[in-house]
Amino acid sequence: MSDQAHPTQSKIVALETSYWNALCKKDGTTAARLSSENTIVTGKQGLMTVSKDSMKSLTEQGQWILNSFEFGDMAFLSPTPDIAILAYTVTQTVTMDGKTQTLHAADSSTWVRTPDGWQCCAHSEAFLDQ
Repeated sequence: MSDQAHPTQSKIVALETSYWNALCKKDGTTAARLSSENTIVTGKQGLMTVSKDSMKSLTEQGQWILNSFEFGDMAFLSPTPDIAILAYTVTQTVTMDGKTQTLHAADSSTWVRTPDGWQCCAHSEAFLDQ
């Protein structure tokens, strides 16, 4: 266990924002840097484990565009100095197959402090009825 202090909510929100901004910009290098060696992802497509290399290519070559996002309500926990969990609602505007739509979801990310910095090791998304 680390002898460092627990992360602040603002630190983890900044990391999460950087991740979402990377998706908006199709910046696979940043998305991969912020991901653990293997990240567990759950959502509408089911369950998958995504490697850093796959995260990079999925971000850069995915057949979607994340136009914008806005976080809503948030909950934050840091059970140990090296683990942080951020859950939040998000409104996102995406374009898929030429169709732009606004989606509302509840997401959560688990961040782990590594020798290479904070990395997301799990992310889940559940779409909300609106």
